[in-house]
Amino acid sequence: MTLIILAQITAATGKEALVQRELEKLVPITRGEAGCQQYDLHLDNDKPGFFMFIEKWESRALWQDHMNAPHLAAYGQATEGAIADFALNEMTQIA
Repeated sequence: MTLIILAQITAATGKEALVQRELEKLVPITRGEAGCQQYDLHLDNDKPGFFMFIEKWESRALWQDHMNAPHLAAYGQATEGAIADFALNEMTQIA
């Protein structure tokens, strides 16, 4: 079963550029991970600090491996205090 992830990240005021740089670093590494079928980063046209990942994973187990990867831990350290809000949805395509 394919797993779809929607991850919404809002940067703290004044931290937008930092968060964007750190998020962009995740893209090439993650796209090379086992089970990653899609990993696309988007920026809201009207809210410069609002980012969204649309992800597609072969399985939840492989996504969990991604969530425990060293590059995600490094991202967390680099953006500590720079994230105002974070929401994550695990979804299944139904049609």
